[in-house]
This record gives sequence, structure tokens and C-alpha cells, in this order.
Amino acid sequence: MIKDIVKDRDFLSKPAEPATAEDAEVAEDLRDTIESLEDCVCLAANQIGSNKAIIAYEDNGRIAVMFNPKIKMAAQPYQTQESCLSLEEVSEVKRFQMISVGYQVISNGNLVSRTKRLSGWTAELVQHGIDHCAGKLV
Repeated sequence: MIKDIVKDRDFLSKPAEPATAEDAEVAEDLRDTIESLEDCVCLAANQIGSNKAIIAYEDNGRIAVMFNPKIKMAAQPYQTQESCLSLEEVSEVKRFQMISVGYQVISNGNLVSRTKRLSGWTAELVQHGIDHCAGKLV
């Protein structure tokens, strides 16, 4: 289901609760919402009103979803500016060119752990989403 984008700073600044396999519907809502918006390449569940640690992002032309993502390794820091659908202003942020992320996916109704190495634009998107899960407004 397509959801409205949350702009309430108090809600967005709360750290997300761990996601479970029962949150599969939230992941589908993230996919539906991101696909419905022009120029949207990354969303976190709190941006659509669910305080769960789930992000969706564009990855080589498809929408990927991560449950409970955590950065395990980060290299090559740089400064950049990012905009966000939930905020009016552009933020100056530190990002990393290369990251390794631990996360989970749903497989046969259960959460299964995975690790993925990302770089460049995709790494930046995932870092933005992980910040949202931590309650960091970017």
C-alpha cells in the first residue's frame, strides 16, 4: 500500500525497533511507496509511519529491502550533501565510499542473516536509510 511520507521530526528522531518477519507488510508498503514517487531512491520504515528497522533502496534498477541493517565496516570517508523527502533542508553529512552491511531478509517466513558489500551511490543510499533507523535526521 502506498503511504504518505512522515515529516514529524519527533517521530523520525526515535530509534527504530527491531523488525521481525511479521513486519513483511511494512516492507511491501516501502516498496509500493518508493515505486510511486518520482526521484525517490531510498526510504526507511519510519518515513512511512512504522517505527521498525527496515529500509528500501534502489539497487541496479530494482528495489531491495533490508531488515535490521547495521554497518559492519566503512572505508573512504567523504563529505556530501543529501536531501530527504521527510525534511525541507539539505543536510551536510559524512559518508563512506565503501561499506559492509549486516542485515536480514525474509526467507520462507523467517528472517535470515546476510552481509553485503556496497560502494558509491548505493552505499550512500543505504547509509542514509540506516541513519533514519537510528533516529538521525538527515
